[in-house]
Amino acid sequence: MPHRLVPRWRTSVREKLRKSVITSAAATTAATLGLLLGVPASAASAGPGAPGIGDPYYPTYGNGGYDVSHYALDLGYQPATDTLTGTTTITATATQSLTAFDLDFALTVSKVTVDGRPAAFATSGEQELVVTPARTIPRGKHYTVAVTYSGVPSSVQRYGFTSWQRTPDGGVAANEPESAWWWFPSNDHPSDKATYDVDITVPSGEQAISNGLLVSQRTRSGLTSYHWRQDDPQATYLATLAVGHFDITHGKTRTGVPVINAYSTDLPAATAANARASVERTGEIIDFLSGWFGPYPFHAAGGYVPDVTSHFSLEAQTRVFYSPNFYTSAPNTDVVAHELAHQWWGDDVSLDRWSDIWLNEGFASYAEYLWADHLGQGTPQELARQVYDAHPADDPFWTVKPGDPGPQNQFDDAVYDRGAVAIQALRDTIGDKAFKKLLKAWPAQHHFGNGTIAQFQQLAERISGQDLASFFTTWLYTPAKPASFPAS
Repeated sequence: MPHRLVPRWRTSVREKLRKSVITSAAATTAATLGLLLGVPASAASAGPGAPGIGDPYYPTYGNGGYDVSHYALDLGYQPATDTLTGTTTITATATQSLTAFDLDFALTVSKVTVDGRPAAFATSGEQELVVTPARTIPRGKHYTVAVTYSGVPSSVQRYGFTSWQRTPDGGVAANEPESAWWWFPSNDHPSDKATYDVDITVPSGEQAISNGLLVSQRTRSGLTSYHWRQDDPQATYLATLAVGHFDITHGKTRTGVPVINAYSTDLPAATAANARASVERTGEIIDFLSGWFGPYPFHAAGGYVPDVTSHFSLEAQTRVFYSPNFYTSAPNTDVVAHELAHQWWGDDVSLDRWSDIWLNEGFASYAEYLWADHLGQGTPQELARQVYDAHPADDPFWTVKPGDPGPQNQFDDAVYDRGAVAIQALRDTIGDKAFKKLLKAWPAQHHFGNGTIAQFQQLAERISGQDLASFFTTWLYTPAKPASFPAS
């Protein structure tokens, strides 16, 4: 089977879904004056957290002044009306003294408490929930905020879209870079990762799928509650939820990692068969990729194929979302390899800012080359050469800079395909030994953390002993076709 140069999950849907304390002389003076007046320095310098985390692509996404360590979601969902109700309790640490702070959220809030005390709240802009606690939260304090809310997620639009996908028997939360707003309040940026407990109650007969492992399931009075736990740090956009009717399978990787897959029972028979023939190879593909990227980083793995109409996949941590449109005509393990590679490149090591998207999509796309080679469908060098030769110098494809594509081109084909060719060019430049060491060193050094392209370049230079500044400028930051493609 020939390798697809433009896989189906890179089509227009992903583009359509668009997917700190500052020290100053004034602050120092204020703190000094506070001490002279007998006011603690933390109170004298207290103020609201920033309504954005500082990402240049999405200035209002995420928030300043605190760091989240855990989300505990207690939800109820009625598929017949698409009504979601719940309370999310967030455990956080103040990184500055806070008189107020923001959360990113889109549903209707009825109550907020901070450390058990009622707090004032208001909405601002598209997705800002501004919380004002009864008392200032001192810098360094661990605190909890509980938000009670309700809404019909599919009817709520922000920036002209919703990330909630309604299905005939339920709903799905999966999108990038925005998804959490439609089902839980959060500090919505990949630089603030946390652990999760998701407890969701649905009518008996419905099933609920989320990240991590299912720790309990109980049925009472016509309702079934599912409690999913993600013990490993996870970015907010990688949290996922699906409610509906599913066939669920269980397996393990070679090292014993539990693999949980789910398939909507409403899928056409041929689509369901193709999906199973692909997604059921999850354990095998993880074992293969572990040989390139190092040990699988999480305590669970798997994916799900709901009955949705969208045409994209998402690397939801430990539970990949796959549109059934990948499987309408044949099995497709390319997309499985792509999304499972993200478990290392994007999930384990997450972006520090969205402009570094190449670290996610370039390497997940390169994993397709590795998997194709494993299947005897062409070497990475041959596949990269096909892409390089397929786009002449005047093709707009080369005007997109994978290392800084801009928010409008964040999921452009060039980020994926030019990005993967750049990785093969890097391999040819530094040699196989250094390249293979680099692919394992990056996840190991940034395990459960974040990273930037600049840090990756520094690591590549240290391992290879080469100055790669010109290489990275040419392949990632120049809006033109590189003059030559290295040959191995």
